[in-house]
Order: sequence, then C-alpha cells, then structure tokens
Amino acid sequence: MDFAYLGTSGFAAGVLRRICEAGSAPRLVVTRPDRPAGRGRKLAAPPVAEAAAGLGLELIQPEDVNSPDALEAIGASEPALLVVCAYGALVGEALLDRYEILNIHPSLLPRWRGAAPIERAIMAGDTGTGVSIMRLTAGLDSGPVCLAGEEPIHPDDTWGSLSARLEELGAQLLLEAMGSPRDYVEQDEGLVTWADKISAADRTLDPSLPADAQERVVRALSPHVGARLELADGSFLGVLAAHEEDGLLVPDRVLPPGGREVDWADYLRGHDDPLAGRR
Repeated sequence: MDFAYLGTSGFAAGVLRRICEAGSAPRLVVTRPDRPAGRGRKLAAPPVAEAAAGLGLELIQPEDVNSPDALEAIGASEPALLVVCAYGALVGEALLDRYEILNIHPSLLPRWRGAAPIERAIMAGDTGTGVSIMRLTAGLDSGPVCLAGEEPIHPDDTWGSLSARLEELGAQLLLEAMGSPRDYVEQDEGLVTWADKISAADRTLDPSLPADAQERVVRALSPHVGARLELADGSFLGVLAAHEEDGLLVPDRVLPPGGREVDWADYLRGHDDPLAGRR
C-alpha cells in the first residue's frame, strides 16, 4: 500500500527501519526540522530524518505539517493513507479530513495515552504493555483501535530494552493493519490513564519513596533521559543503573556532574554518600 510516514523520535525511526526491512517503504517521510541539541547546541537532525536518509527515502521537514506547502508535498506523494508514529506535533483537520491516518502507540489503549507511555508503564510497575494501532483523531490518542498486541514487561526491563521489543511489535502490527481490512473499535473512556511527558521532577529520585519505586524510575528513564539524585550543593548525580537490596536503593552506575560514567563504588571513593541519612 502507498503511504506517507510521519515520525520524529528514536522509537519512530526504529519502526520505520523495520517496516522498510520487511519490504514496505513509504513514498514520503515527514519529520520535524533540525533543532539545536547537546552542550554545544549544534543543529541535529531528528532520528527519523537520519533513518530516512540512510534508507534513501524522500524526506521533508516542515515547520508546520499543516501548512499549505506541507499539504501539497504530502498530496504529491499520492498516499492511500498516512502513518503517524511519535511525530510530536499537532496533525490538524486538513490532514485528518483528507486521509485515513493510522497511529502507532506503544501501549494498550486506553491505558497510557500521552507522551511517555513506555516510561509510565515501567514506573507504575505494570507487568505488561503492548502496541495499539489506532485511527488518528483530533483528540489525544483517543481514536478507535483496529489492532493491538501485548508485550510483557520483565522485572529487569529498561526503557531501552522494552522499547526495542515494542518497535518490532509495532512494525508487525502496522504491516498487518495496512494489509487487511481495518475494523475499528472505540476506546473505553472509563479506563483511560495518562502518560504525561517526563518532567525534571519525575527524573529526580525521592529517597523517601520505597526502593522498588525508585528502582523502577531508574529503569524507566534508562538510557535516554536518565534518573538523578539531587546533591547537597544543588547539582545532580545521574543514576544510570541501580538495584534494590535489603529494602534500599543501591546505585550501580552513576554520572557525576560534568564527569564521566563510573561505578558506584568508584564514585564513593572520592565523594560522600549522597544517600546517607536520606534512606
């Protein structure tokens, strides 16, 4: 089926690579413009732009996907439908009215609507999640679902390990949905939970919370965002990996302010224990 693909994040790039490897490449890829990133604030391409370039796909990066120029470029590719995956910007009525739009969402909707469904599922201690293929509507992740698949969350899963499996599942479900008639089922609004965007407060570990809850935050934010501990001077110690031991959170790998990743034992040789007296 001829389609255009709208996506931005690393997750969306992973799905794009997988569907192309399966022999189903989009006619056009649409992603966000390059943005300043990193300490040097140099312009960096979104992961989907890099993936599209590597795959030799036609690519546009409009400031506004709903602009006349973007609509014209999408229309010129003559897609039978659009696919959206973690695009990160509003898709307006002009596109919604013109095309059937499939959205790949990494949760079992209506649980975990919103920007951070993988992180929130791990943080909440869910034992399972999945991917939903839904029809995009004006509401946030509220459209009817045509296909869904489940994926267990293992006790040692990080965002990185779980998202990789969900990329694969999402690609499989998308190809299935595009290749067969789609029967949409409305979501149960009474079962909705929200996966809000990860904030600075979400990243900062609270030593007063149970150790298992803190450990889930570390896993949920590894390796892409990173959990952290606030130090006495107001700076932050990144916590890249940790485990629970005797009811306490024990870091395994940490990232000192302005430094390099080190083992916890090595960090303690030159620093006071930031958790002392706060557990």
